[in-house]
Amino acid sequence: MKRPSYTKSTTLFKAAQHVLVGGVNSPVRSFRHVGGEPILVKNARGSRIYDYDRNSYIDYVLSYGALILGHANPGVISAVKKTAEKGLGYGTTHELEVELARRIQEAIPLCEKIRFVSSGTEAVMGAIRLARGFTKRNKILKFEYSYHGHADYLLVKAGSGLATMGLPASKGVPKDFIRHTLVTSYGNINNINKIFKRYGSEIAAVIVEPVGGNNGVIPPDIPFLKRLRTLTRQFSTLLIFDEVITGFRFHFGSAASYFGIKPDMICLGKIIGGGLPIGAYGGSKKIMNHLAPLGSVYQASTFSGNPVVMSAGVATLRKLALLKKDYKKLSEKAALISQYLENKAKSHNIDISVRHFGTMFSVYFKKRKYFKFFYRRLLENGIYFAPSEYESNFISFAHSKEDIKKTLREIDEAFYLLAKRKGRS
Repeated sequence: MKRPSYTKSTTLFKAAQHVLVGGVNSPVRSFRHVGGEPILVKNARGSRIYDYDRNSYIDYVLSYGALILGHANPGVISAVKKTAEKGLGYGTTHELEVELARRIQEAIPLCEKIRFVSSGTEAVMGAIRLARGFTKRNKILKFEYSYHGHADYLLVKAGSGLATMGLPASKGVPKDFIRHTLVTSYGNINNINKIFKRYGSEIAAVIVEPVGGNNGVIPPDIPFLKRLRTLTRQFSTLLIFDEVITGFRFHFGSAASYFGIKPDMICLGKIIGGGLPIGAYGGSKKIMNHLAPLGSVYQASTFSGNPVVMSAGVATLRKLALLKKDYKKLSEKAALISQYLENKAKSHNIDISVRHFGTMFSVYFKKRKYFKFFYRRLLENGIYFAPSEYESNFISFAHSKEDIKKTLREIDEAFYLLAKRKGRS
């Protein structure tokens, strides 16, 4: 097969490096983990993205999980256009905010009150500040390799970009900023029992991803999550589920309800914005009413509840409500790709680890150089996986049977070529 041309993308990336740090606005986009230059996307539709050289790729990144309906969904685009014509921002409450909050509330009943913000990071920051204000405590507990946004006090043994860059924490974060952040390993019940025995009365909140997505996919440990719920109730500590990735990803609602666990607060993002920047956090009235203007915990934002974003969110949730019964099909596609990756690697005696849950999957090669080769072969043949083994891949409602079949064919070919290369080395 003729190798694709990247002439225009290369030229544009050189220009980007002159004005953007590293030519990107988020580290993982730099392709440092896989080597070479990143692809630059000109446009997208459905399950596919297109670069500036008109190369087409089946997209499993989907704006890092935000686009569960696929790119440029007609209903979402129509809603955005209609709203944008009325104005791009009001700085005041409007009907679309109320409707999106109501739709989230109906799908996630524990969110009796909701506060919209503009990113997942902001949602987590707001939820933790509220937890501290509500409990009058300072300490929080998080888990190794979990990523909850880039707030200073949360960049302790975080996953995703930090794991990719090989950094245990970010420079520029003073030790004083993280002195109230406790960190332990996910799934270790003995450790959390010890931590609560020592610090329980000082911990304002425990924050956890019910399904990890920023150190590869980390499947849920239900007994562990239930133990967290028991301990946090026992010590009057708030339990926060970071569902920026998982909200509306496995079914029409939260992962919390999917697993039968009721946290005190939930942080949302990605899917509820239909591809536009959004974040939200919600919980009981008792907790949420401590936010200003009703309470003394302050949080504000110019762009919170932006009408264009709200319209995209409403259109997305309206469509997802009609697709409730079809989530299973997405999970089956993710499982099929995951099983195929495992089987092909085994048949070629290549050591990999594949993890998947629901509509998410990730693949990790024991030897980094093998992943780089495998990744580049897929990319050259029109398959766009996350450019890091520490990121997750996602299935959308736009992925067709033909997309999956082509993906499996290219995985087969990539492993075949990798095995030949391995045999010569």
